[in-house]
Amino acid sequence: MQDQENKEVLQQAGEAPAADATEGATAHTAAPAAPSAEPGLEEQLSATEAKLAEMHDAFMRAKAEADNIRRRAQEDVSKAHKFAIESFAEAMVPVRDSLEMAVKVEAPTVESIREGVEMTLKQLTSAFEKNRLVEIMPQAGDKLDPNKHQAVAVVPSEQEANTVVSVLQKGYMIADRLLRPAIVTAAAPK
Repeated sequence: MQDQENKEVLQQAGEAPAADATEGATAHTAAPAAPSAEPGLEEQLSATEAKLAEMHDAFMRAKAEADNIRRRAQEDVSKAHKFAIESFAEAMVPVRDSLEMAVKVEAPTVESIREGVEMTLKQLTSAFEKNRLVEIMPQAGDKLDPNKHQAVAVVPSEQEANTVVSVLQKGYMIADRLLRPAIVTAAAPK
């Protein structure tokens, strides 16, 4: 009975039971087959180790590349902050030159001063346009926009409530960002 149970356990484990000497001899001849399976495992292990080394190398290269990209991006941001106004500064230099020349004129006339100021204003306007600096100049009757206008007073008016009555100071935007709101007076509710 015990032998029967041992045979069943061995069969379940995938081994053949050794019932007699012939079978025992067969078992001995089968045993050397197990060492031949070991080189297969060793080959698998060495292949796995080689693949692991390859993956580790690829990981380290990808990590180094990511670090390089991060460093370059930080340098680019630093340079962008440092030289952000370079374009605007280049556009403003001629305006300064014009103002300095106007101051050097020895015998200015009202007409020459006015002409110089108008030319300088054109240069300044051109510099603003090149750098996307846009005026905010609402017209009387325009709806009050709290994102672009700052009402400093509410005055009685025949206009509809919450509309611009007058502009005290122009506002400016850089692209889509508000630099300074237009200072206005608004119509009071009736």
